[in-house]
Amino acid sequence: MHHKIAALLATLALALVVPAFAATPVNVNKADAPTIAKSLDGIGLSKAEKIVAWRDEHGPFKSVDELSQVKGIGPATLERNRDSILLGDVPGDSKAANKPAPTKAKPKASKAAGE
Repeated sequence: MHHKIAALLATLALALVVPAFAATPVNVNKADAPTIAKSLDGIGLSKAEKIVAWRDEHGPFKSVDELSQVKGIGPATLERNRDSILLGDVPGDSKAANKPAPTKAKPKASKAAGE
């Protein structure tokens, strides 16, 4: 009985020490294959190279769902990584590549000195 309890405690301790893998935000339209592989959960170097090859052939990804056109990238992989897949340079915004560039506000007319 003591062996079972000790084994359970050891398992729980290990679970607390070993963190769960979490995807790291990465711009799939700019990153190289090793960076993509290190950043996304379930994407190894081979799949990351396929992502880069697809991007080189077809141009930048316009949506996260477009990654499903890469052989080996399925819906579960996309959902697991959706929040970490960036398409532009704005962290936390996977739709950055689809947004129009912000327009500059017109400067307000200032009153001439002495008025």
